[in-house]
Amino acid sequence: MKRSEKHILKFSGLKDGLHEFSYSLNEDFLKKFNYNDFNSGKFNIKVSLNKKPTILELRFTSIGVININCSISNESFDHKLTSKLDLVVNFGENYDDTNDELLVLPFGSHSIELDQYLYEMIVLSIPLKLVHPGVKDGTLNSEIINRLKEFDINQEKSINFDPRWNKLKELKK
Repeated sequence: MKRSEKHILKFSGLKDGLHEFSYSLNEDFLKKFNYNDFNSGKFNIKVSLNKKPTILELRFTSIGVININCSISNESFDHKLTSKLDLVVNFGENYDDTNDELLVLPFGSHSIELDQYLYEMIVLSIPLKLVHPGVKDGTLNSEIINRLKEFDINQEKSINFDPRWNKLKELKK
């Protein structure tokens, strides 16, 4: 992935205390990571940096909307996403990012590249299964939904089943 100069947080030269930064991202940012699981998206990111003499405390918050296809009906819809990520930055001899909540930067570092953290925060906040609101409340009229209703075994229909299955249903009781 190509490094983005827009998402580098330069903390050297900042006074101790709280500092706020904001970024706007869209689907092009995630496509740089080869992530194409949704149609479009816009995200507003706020990063709060609490600079202390020996550590940095970062809090990422994201509010956005993605346009994604329903897991059931494959109809596209807008889904609101909110996510948070807390990161503590410490300084040591070697770079170490093996812990999700702790980043160790070498002494003398003056900036943090945020791209990977922004990507992970957004992608990990997307639910595995997204259902169109019209499916939940029954207002979506879709070919796939209508076809699924035909196969719904919970609906009482006058379908001629093999009578041997009725004997098996009696075993459930």
